[in-house]
Amino acid sequence: MNLEKTPWAVKARLEQGETQILGKRACFSKNAVRRYSEKRSDTEYRLAFSADADRILNSLAYTRYSDKTQVFSLINNDHLTHRVLHVQMVSRVARTIGRYLGLNTDLIEAAAMGHDIGHTPFGHDGEQFLSCLTQSAGAGHFHHNLQSMQFLDVIERNGKGWNLTLQTLDAIVCHNGEAHARALTPAQPRKFADLDTIVRQIRAGTIDDVMPMTMEGCVVRIADTVSYIGRDFEDAVRLKIVTRDQLPDSCRKRLGATQGTIVFNLVTDLINTSIDQDFIGFSPEVADALKELKQFNYQFIYKNPLIKKHLTTVEDIFKCLFDRYMNDLAKENKSSVVYSQFLNGMEDSYPANHSHAEITRDFIAGMTDSYFIRQAPDHLRPTPINWV
Repeated sequence: MNLEKTPWAVKARLEQGETQILGKRACFSKNAVRRYSEKRSDTEYRLAFSADADRILNSLAYTRYSDKTQVFSLINNDHLTHRVLHVQMVSRVARTIGRYLGLNTDLIEAAAMGHDIGHTPFGHDGEQFLSCLTQSAGAGHFHHNLQSMQFLDVIERNGKGWNLTLQTLDAIVCHNGEAHARALTPAQPRKFADLDTIVRQIRAGTIDDVMPMTMEGCVVRIADTVSYIGRDFEDAVRLKIVTRDQLPDSCRKRLGATQGTIVFNLVTDLINTSIDQDFIGFSPEVADALKELKQFNYQFIYKNPLIKKHLTTVEDIFKCLFDRYMNDLAKENKSSVVYSQFLNGMEDSYPANHSHAEITRDFIAGMTDSYFIRQAPDHLRPTPINWV
């Protein structure tokens, strides 16, 4: 056998090639760190972050993206954005930015694909409902970014997890598309122990927000905002909740009034501003316009009572299911779906290391919108809205 042509030899050349192709601020695949060592295979040709992306794509949690709310839920319209499309858009936008800035697009892709896997049914509203319940039950604050790591690092593969790299998990935990910043500068390098401490602190409420430790993580974080801000506006226009003419003049002038022009102008400015810099960011003028657009979306879309009509019922379902599964676990009711469809086949270490509240949290957080509704009592099941 010609050893220079084995998959392992090709992989080594690809790793070496990254140092010549990527910029000095990139995170190189050869520096990837996993929590647990893995036996080297001479047939493994994938670079570390590329393998992460494949593992995430093949996770059960990734499959459930297709039936998770982005912003608009229980509306009979097949052209509204669901979580799976948002994730694909983040991946695409972030890789475009990363390519022009000389960053590692494999790491960017993996982090983008996994960043929202921990989202509850019914999006950010569901996240708030579940967080109230977990806090009351002693399981701390619920945050979808922490839950993404929980699924990928702990729950998947029947409690074995996917053993993703530190750099991918760090970018996932530290993404925050809701926070506004003109520029993002990576934090100092971390170890797994540091990331685990950050997770505990965020869940306990002692810290709110943490920067990723890689430029790639910063790109994914900022691409999250770029990807949802115009798309959510476009969906709202489609539903006639807002009109393009309502956009502030400064937003239309700097960013445009359609999703395509908004994304293009944000990405173009981001690349031009960030080339050869130690940060990822926008020019001051575009950052101000983005902040104004985000405020517009919050006022007229995200907090619009027209799309919140069903949420009282959804909150009631969260309470009902949380109490039900907590009771089933306390009574060891093995006929409950929390046993038959979640704990069945799970490694013994998972229930041994998690409280009933944490198990209930993990089960509910992983549900799709439709599965969540199917678990609800008949009298609480909401009716989809026929939007005119």
